[in-house]
This record gives sequence, structure tokens and C-alpha cells, in this order.
Amino acid sequence: MATRLILRASSSRISVRVSLQSNTRQALWFPSQARFITTKKFTPEHEYISYDSSSKIGVMSITDYAQKSLGDVVFVELPVVGTSIGKGDLIGAVESVKAASDIYAPVSGKVVEVNEKLNSEPGLLNKDPEGEGWLCKIEASQPEEMDKLLDAQAYQKVCEEGDH
Repeated sequence: MATRLILRASSSRISVRVSLQSNTRQALWFPSQARFITTKKFTPEHEYISYDSSSKIGVMSITDYAQKSLGDVVFVELPVVGTSIGKGDLIGAVESVKAASDIYAPVSGKVVEVNEKLNSEPGLLNKDPEGEGWLCKIEASQPEEMDKLLDAQAYQKVCEEGDH
């Protein structure tokens, strides 16, 4: 019995053909249909992390609620790339015209990248805290810690309670 495997690839699909004598099976896999989960979670201290399950990298920053409470941000202290951190560790600070606020790690892991733009443009935290104003990227060493963070609905309740 002769077996033959043929693999054809293009940018939009991968075709696999397996031939067993005269019985041929073909399967198509479309990479665009591959799904990875990105989860956004929050801490009661008003940090958020947007975690990608495929890369195990989380992008973290302060929430929009936090930046509004702080006022105009004038300085950001970022963590050092390569630093190993534990959940809840102090990893930086944000200073504004009103106050200063410490930044805590939402999950354990290693800091793999920081947003250097914030050194010269700390106001990005006010303009787009959950976009261009991200603080750092963390490679999570214990992804299950994400389960203990707040979802959007629970975080909204924290914010509402803080407003009273």
C-alpha cells in the first residue's frame, strides 16, 4: 500500500491531500478561520489587561476611569523590560497635576515591552489610555490568574461604587 502526502499552501488556505492507493482524502484548512481568544480584564485599582491566549502576552495600562480621576498626566514611570513580576507587584507610577498613583501588575510574568512614547508624551494616557497609551506588555507565567480579575460588568460596578 503506497501512501502519499501532498501539502499545498497559499496565503488564504492550506490544502492537504493524502493518497492511500486509490483512496484519496483531501482536507482544506483556512488560516483566517483560526481563532484565538483575546480577553480584557480589570483590577479594582483601575488597571486593565488585554490578554491574547495564543501569544500569552497581555497589554496593560490604566483604565479610562483612572485617567479621568487623575487629570492631566505629566509623568509616567515604566517598568524595566525583562523584569519578572508577581501579581500585585508595584511596577510603575503615574503622576498628574492632581495626584500620583502607583501601578500594580495584574498578572505574574515578565515585562517584555514598554511604551517608550510615554516618556516624551505622558498625555497619551489621557488621550487614549486603552489604546496608544498602553503602559507595558507582560508575558504571563500564570495565565489562570486572568480568571480572578474583573470582567467589564464587575469593573463597572466598582466604578459606580467609587462615584458615590
